[in-house]
Amino acid sequence: MIADSTAPIAQPLVKSPRLWMPKRVVFTPDALNEPFGQAIYERISALNLPIEVAKGNRITGLRGADERETYRIAKNTLAIVNAPPSAFRLQPIPPSADWQMNLAEGCPAHCQYCYLAGSLAGPPVVRAYANLPNMLAHTATYEGTYPPNKSWQGTEAGRPTTFEVSCYTDVLGIEHLTGSLAECIRYYGSREMGQLRFVTKYDHVDSLLNLSHNGQTRARFSLNADQIARRLEGGTASVEARLQAMRKLALPKELGGGGYPIGLVIAPIMPIPDWREHYTALLDRIANVLDFGPIDMNVEFISHRFTPGSKDILLQWYPNTSLEMDEANRAEKRNKFGGTKYVYRPEEMKEMKAFFYAEWARRFPNAPILYWT
Repeated sequence: MIADSTAPIAQPLVKSPRLWMPKRVVFTPDALNEPFGQAIYERISALNLPIEVAKGNRITGLRGADERETYRIAKNTLAIVNAPPSAFRLQPIPPSADWQMNLAEGCPAHCQYCYLAGSLAGPPVVRAYANLPNMLAHTATYEGTYPPNKSWQGTEAGRPTTFEVSCYTDVLGIEHLTGSLAECIRYYGSREMGQLRFVTKYDHVDSLLNLSHNGQTRARFSLNADQIARRLEGGTASVEARLQAMRKLALPKELGGGGYPIGLVIAPIMPIPDWREHYTALLDRIANVLDFGPIDMNVEFISHRFTPGSKDILLQWYPNTSLEMDEANRAEKRNKFGGTKYVYRPEEMKEMKAFFYAEWARRFPNAPILYWT
C-alpha cells in the first residue's frame, strides 16, 4: 500500500511564465540559406535579441567549467540549424503516435525530472530547424504507413497517420521565437491522411486559435498535481494556466475558441503523500474547465521512471533536487536494447493504475485512455 499523510491540497495558482528570451541566438550559414530560416531571423530580430552567425555549421561555446555551468550556458542559447539527414528517417513512437518528427531539440523549461537528460547528446541547447518545410513535405511519404503495434492491429486501413513533434522540446515554449508549431499546424491542416500531435507545459496559445487546422492537430497538455508541478517544473505555466489554455483551444470556434481536438498527458505520476486527494483535485479541475461538450479528447498516463544515466545527469543539473530517485524503492526494468530503467514497484503501479482508470472513466466516459506506462 502506498503511504499517505495529511499534506494540504494546494490551491489553484494561475501563473503564466515569462516568454523565454535566450541570451544568445546563433544561426548557422546553412540555416540562413533556408527561406524558413530567414523568417525565423526576421522574427527574432523584431524581438531585439542578440544574434550571431556562426562561421560554420557547428555550434560552439556551449561548455562551461562543470556540468552545472554548461547547463546554464546551454539553457540560455537558441541555435537555428538545419536538421541533419538522419532526421528525415522518422522513428516509430507508438503508442503516443505513429512517427516522431522533431521540429526542434532541447527545451526552455527546467523540469527536475527532465526526460531529455540522457536522451540527447551534448549540452541541452535548444536547436530549432530551419529546413522544417522540407521535413514536413517529407512526412507525406510516411502517410498510410504504421509501425507494428499490437493494440492497433486490424485498425490501420484508412486511418490517418499521426506525427508527434514534441518528443525532444516543448514546441509552445519556443513558438514566439520560431513560428514552427504554426507552420506544422497549417501544413497538416491541408492533409487528409496526416495528423499532428504536440504536447506542452505552456499556455501562450492565442496565436494558434485562428489557424486552419481542420481538426488535423491534437493539442495536448502535460498536467500534474500542483504539489509536483510547483516543486519540479521550473519555468513553466502553472497547472491552472495550462487548463485555461486547454479550454481556449478546445472551445468551438463559434464560442471564441480554437476548436482543436485535445489530449491530456498526466505525467509523471508519482505516489506522493495523499496522492489520491491531490490527483482527485486535478481530475476535478479538468472536469470543471471542460464544462462544455461534446469534446474530442483522450488521455495518456505516464508514471515516473529514470535510468542510471539520466539520474547522474539530473543530479549534476539540479544538485539540490527533492525528486525521489532511490533505486531501492523501485523495480528494475530492461528495455529491448538491454538498457535499465527504474519504475515503481508492481503493487504501486497496479494501485495507481486502478485509481486513474476508474476516476477517469467516471468523469470522462467518452474520452479514451490511450495507455498507462
